[in-house]
Amino acid sequence: MSIDINPSILSSDFSDLRGELTKIRTADMAHIDVMDNHFVPNLTFGPPVVERIQAISPIPLDAHLMIADADRNAPVYAEIGCASVTFHAEAAAAPVRLARELRRLGAKASLALKPATPIEPFIDLLGEFDQILIMTVEPGFGGQKFLDVCLPKITRTREAISAAGLEIKLQVDGGVSAATIDRVVDAGADVLVAGSAVYGADDAAAAISELRTLAAAHTH
Repeated sequence: MSIDINPSILSSDFSDLRGELTKIRTADMAHIDVMDNHFVPNLTFGPPVVERIQAISPIPLDAHLMIADADRNAPVYAEIGCASVTFHAEAAAAPVRLARELRRLGAKASLALKPATPIEPFIDLLGEFDQILIMTVEPGFGGQKFLDVCLPKITRTREAISAAGLEIKLQVDGGVSAATIDRVVDAGADVLVAGSAVYGADDAAAAISELRTLAAAHTH
């Protein structure tokens, strides 16, 4: 199992996004946290800014939409050209229909779950998604402490994916660092979002390389 590292630009210097994206060009994707101040109590980027990021990024965009009314608002991010679009189960009335629309528009479809949202109601729907994102912090803010209580849910999700014989990415977002990466990978995650662990380092590329090395030591 190979591990993808997707640094979150939420921890970057917004005054120099081109330079900050260049710092992470050795990563697999750039994780874009879209917050609307409704679904979460914070406000970051909207479609015009994400479209500009898409135009200048040296790597594909992994858009994590922490926004209300995902059924109506998520497809625009696929139209912009984001390679992967993640919407929250808690914000979608028709997740299967939305996932199919995102795929029709050319993006990978990803379903995100807050820490208190169980995976079980979605197990029969797993085949509709390209990725499941398990939040290991409450969405809305960067730099939060990793919630160990989410590890069993990561394991149950990986077991459900394997039992169904599906090839679905399992992403973890929240508090991923050199200190937590072993537990996350051991639980079954294969896409890791790291914000402050990358952008808080003196050398972002070296931090990405270190995370890859640490993750590889725990792959099965």
